[in-house]
Amino acid sequence: MAEKTVSSEPPAKAGLRQALLTPVGLAMGIVDIPMRAWQKLTGLNGMAGVFLAPNMVIFSVFVLLPLVINFIYSTTSGGAIFLPNRTYVGAEQYRILFDCGSYLDPSTCAADTFWAAVRNTAVFVVFQVTAMLIAALATALILNRELSNRGFWRAVFFFPVLLSPVVVGLIWKWILQREGLLNYALSPFGFEPFSWLSDRFWAFFFAVFVSVWAHMGFYALILLAGLQAIPKDLYEAAAMDKASPTRIFRRITLPLLMPNLIVVLVLALIGAVQIFDEVFVLTGGGPGTSTMYITQFIYETGFASSLRNPGLASAASILMGIVLVILTLVQLAASSRNEKKGTRR
Repeated sequence: MAEKTVSSEPPAKAGLRQALLTPVGLAMGIVDIPMRAWQKLTGLNGMAGVFLAPNMVIFSVFVLLPLVINFIYSTTSGGAIFLPNRTYVGAEQYRILFDCGSYLDPSTCAADTFWAAVRNTAVFVVFQVTAMLIAALATALILNRELSNRGFWRAVFFFPVLLSPVVVGLIWKWILQREGLLNYALSPFGFEPFSWLSDRFWAFFFAVFVSVWAHMGFYALILLAGLQAIPKDLYEAAAMDKASPTRIFRRITLPLLMPNLIVVLVLALIGAVQIFDEVFVLTGGGPGTSTMYITQFIYETGFASSLRNPGLASAASILMGIVLVILTLVQLAASSRNEKKGTRR
């Protein structure tokens, strides 16, 4: 004799659930009619287009369309915002950007501030990416050890990534100002209060330091994942052969971690070229233009300056976009090359 299944759900709760599910079922039944008709007409492959269409519409409206409008802006001149009020000048804005006696000397360029920003960005990228790679790799190696409360320390290093760049800039500006925490901590040792962000060297140093501090946890996490994927047997065999830690790092860790390092390198390059938020809040591009980078030049030329020139800002952003596309292609090529090497092995 079959046993009857007794529901433990109270009748009132079961009735409420049924009342809520009934309209949903009716709505799904209504949607099912055209979906079945479309599937019969186009087959299963056509259904992929139905589900991709909303995302493609959003991507087109908020990414592709702004790109097209930005390019159109770069072919116009004047301070007006609306396109009908602007004058078409073709490639004149690009000619202004590249009108230089010497690209190494911004003072000889028509757009001298742009080339000063390019030079500052290039120097920033070299120092920031180098420091980022060293700091992220060192952090990942330390966090990969058998530490007590390892999960806590991993969270500590990753926490700055969760902060808003504006918050990061404000925190460090409060620390580094003349009446800030750093001068207060140094005063017992006989140091006089110093305006750290008013000095060109220290402003650049802290721009690099703060950006590394804010983003290092993300890259360290990528490298830590790569370290944990390396088989432990290799380290045990190296220990049995009495290989030195330096040799183990050069012969085992570094080669096997190279795919992750390439990803970190390219992502760090892209992030460094796009640097804006925390440095803008921290230094405002000063002193002078010593910490003004390309993104800040685009922002101030297009929006903040009283003599704004959206066309010139758009042309500069198009050039920066080309650089970022090249860096992305490099990343894809490097990743593909590493995957092929891994397949051959």
